[in-house]
Amino acid sequence: MLNPSELTPEAVASIIDHTYLKPFGSPEPINTLCAEAKKYQFAMVAINPAEVERCAELLSDSPVRVGAAIGFPLGQNTVAVKDFETKDAIDKGATEIDIMINVRALKAGQTDIIRQEIRNMVKHCKPSGVISKVIFETCYLDEADIITVCNIAKEEGADFVKTSTGFGTAGASVEHIALMRKTVGPEMGVKASGGVRTLDEAIAMIEAGATRIGTSSGVRIVEELIARQKGVAFDPDAMAQSSY
Repeated sequence: MLNPSELTPEAVASIIDHTYLKPFGSPEPINTLCAEAKKYQFAMVAINPAEVERCAELLSDSPVRVGAAIGFPLGQNTVAVKDFETKDAIDKGATEIDIMINVRALKAGQTDIIRQEIRNMVKHCKPSGVISKVIFETCYLDEADIITVCNIAKEEGADFVKTSTGFGTAGASVEHIALMRKTVGPEMGVKASGGVRTLDEAIAMIEAGATRIGTSSGVRIVEELIARQKGVAFDPDAMAQSSY
């Protein structure tokens, strides 16, 4: 895990999933997203599956990975649909998969559905070297639910557990990150996603155990750290703004 006392702009950038998941807008935001990801060397771009091929092409000369959000944002697709969507995204160039679980099934006690969703994702990801992440939408879950999904994800071999889509009633919290880290142990990845917009918020998540940060504010976070290390005031209004 990243040591909060040894943060550098490069280290922080390397754990940021640079995100654009809006279902509207012109093609330009995707061009900007990928250009920024290459410039700052973010871990990956997080996009909807329809943008996978385009992002894979735009990032073909870069180590930045392409992440597809599956069953997004509601998780209310069938197990079979999520299975196909995962395989299709990988076939089109995705190198990371973030799958939204069926929260309604979880709350109904149908953990067999959650397990099968995760098992199918891992089945496609592992042989291809694709990173797999399980999205919880923690704002709708209690501690027992979070622990249950953490344990299933770990047992089924997923690489990460992840707090949120950013489309729920709340995003990541320090308390949920700490609980997820405690449950999965030190080796598995934990991703804080939703509502992380500033450097201090990102640091708080890292201190709680996050090893990835999903955010559309990655440029701001890195530039804020650069300013802090230089001992100058950070002015977000003076920062070059993304087109999204």
